[in-house]
Amino acid sequence: MSERITTIRNEGLTFDVLDEGPEGGTPVVLLHGFPERSSTWRDVAPILHEAGLRTYALDQRGYSPGARPRPRSAYRMHHLVGDVGALIQQVGGPVHLVGHDWGAAVGWAVTGRLPDLVSSYTAVSVPHPAAFARAMKNPVQRRKSRYMAFFNVPLVPELTARRAGGRFDTSMRKAGMTGEEVARFRREIVEYGALPHALGWYRALPLTKPGATDFRVTVPTTLVWSDRDIAISRVGVDGTAAWVDAPYELVVLEGVSHWIPTHAPRACAEAVLARVHG
Repeated sequence: MSERITTIRNEGLTFDVLDEGPEGGTPVVLLHGFPERSSTWRDVAPILHEAGLRTYALDQRGYSPGARPRPRSAYRMHHLVGDVGALIQQVGGPVHLVGHDWGAAVGWAVTGRLPDLVSSYTAVSVPHPAAFARAMKNPVQRRKSRYMAFFNVPLVPELTARRAGGRFDTSMRKAGMTGEEVARFRREIVEYGALPHALGWYRALPLTKPGATDFRVTVPTTLVWSDRDIAISRVGVDGTAAWVDAPYELVVLEGVSHWIPTHAPRACAEAVLARVHG
């Protein structure tokens, strides 16, 4: 039996890890999105544990207090991939990988760049980055992604988030979060001091080199998408299969918002288990 992993280190930074489930269980790494932490998997992980899986939920760069570099360049994708790679190496890899929202974007990059460390991949909500980039040519997706420009304005998003019930909280409610989830956002992100650093992920996007997203995926992959997603249109979802050179499945959840791990945890877990056992 291996000891529980509570922290990992990479590039001089310290990351918090929530290691749960049977000690001898099949390893699954869970990557949260914005603006959430590892607790986003709180309803999914127990279902995976019941099926014999051991989960490692990482508080990613900018979220863990010991991993909050200031420069936006520190949040470029290769750094985020390296953080996950460091966790998988400590687990003893390879692992089954699951990511939601920004965690899905990182998961795609890990799967494409470090395929030997990934047994299978389940992306939740976010399509392959090359398919998403091409979807940005569509006015529907551009409209859904307008918030990214707001997040790139220095200091303004942080200022709007200071007041409970203000513009930031309202936007989260419009995006489908419940009142309880917005309150969790305030506790776990705003009051925890993570928001300015979490926004660094968006602010690093203009530093992305042309063609950096055009990688192919060679491990078995599932994409879980919900038809009431306020941020992701069907265009990029339908374009994802062309980038996967391995068994691939698209699971569409009807009537579910963007926040699949908390709004449809059973369906999310079943998609993961189907991929793990596939």
